[in-house]
Amino acid sequence: MPSTVFPPVPHHERLSTTTESLEWADLPIVDLSKADTPEGRAQLALRVRDAMSKEGFFYVINHGLTQAQNDRMFDIADVPFSLVGDDEKKIYTGDFEKTGVYLGYKARQHWHINGGVRDQIEQYNMDRDVSKSEHPKALRPFLPEIDAFSRYCHYDILNPILRLLALGLELPEETFVNIHGFEDNNETAIRFMKYFPRSEKEELITENVWLKGHTDIGSVSMLFSQPISALQMLSPDGKWRWVKHIDHALVINAGDVMEFLSGGFYKATIHRVVQPPEDQRGYPRVGVFYFAKANDDVKLVPFAESPLLQRVGIKRLCDDADAPTMLEWRKSRTSAYGLTKLEKKENNIEEEVIIGVVVKHYN
Repeated sequence: MPSTVFPPVPHHERLSTTTESLEWADLPIVDLSKADTPEGRAQLALRVRDAMSKEGFFYVINHGLTQAQNDRMFDIADVPFSLVGDDEKKIYTGDFEKTGVYLGYKARQHWHINGGVRDQIEQYNMDRDVSKSEHPKALRPFLPEIDAFSRYCHYDILNPILRLLALGLELPEETFVNIHGFEDNNETAIRFMKYFPRSEKEELITENVWLKGHTDIGSVSMLFSQPISALQMLSPDGKWRWVKHIDHALVINAGDVMEFLSGGFYKATIHRVVQPPEDQRGYPRVGVFYFAKANDDVKLVPFAESPLLQRVGIKRLCDDADAPTMLEWRKSRTSAYGLTKLEKKENNIEEEVIIGVVVKHYN
């Protein structure tokens, strides 16, 4: 049979990993190929439970995508930034504050970082079902590949992780899978992102912070590891540590929704993006992400029937009666992010209140 011929896409050689001595986070590695059997899932569930209740981050390897598929998706991820003109970008730019829907382009300098300095981050966000909306002309030849990638991420990577998270709480395997349906109403999405270098003055004003410390809105975030170091996590001991690149791995973290649903047992990971180390500066940094959000009608209350939670106790972010639905939470946080005035607290923490829930930002 003839091999599949894909449309050509500009290829970008990726930088080598940094040679600088950095304080790296010691994160567990989960071999997803072992999740194919009940015994393997039981073993991995303990590892994932430990990671998500402590560090909040872990790596996934042997996820089934090839290195060539991974590399090509990074090339495709740059298309909406490098091959689409500014006028066309405006057509597909989302009105996040008005709609609370985080799809389409986010332009550079949309968010305030610190001291009058605005971000240099461009994003293109797509519904996991790429057929639900129109896309820039340059991206259209690649939509079949993006669609296949999206479905693989959901069914073959996200769902196994959700099963492990449910087993970790001693809940039925499909508990979280059932409320994160690919075909259901939710805002699970693919994100292509490009960070651009900043001036020395901007770095000085912001103390090298490109994106403030924050937690993600949704349930589970999947980041495809790439060699330019910039991601840091706030470790349990209160120190910021770098997240190291592992070839062909995914970096997984929990978001607000998983903390809601797990009664505080799984921690929404506090992380930020900073200026890369000196030997990687001056280059754009492209990212590929898959962000999972629960179905819109899910009320964000703990699964109190969890035997584990009944033993260790439940820490609610708000009273169950006041808990938002997924739709209310994502729209409220999306409309406010990077635009509302934050109240300064101790230890470089800033706070805002989103529908009765305190949301913290970290510098």
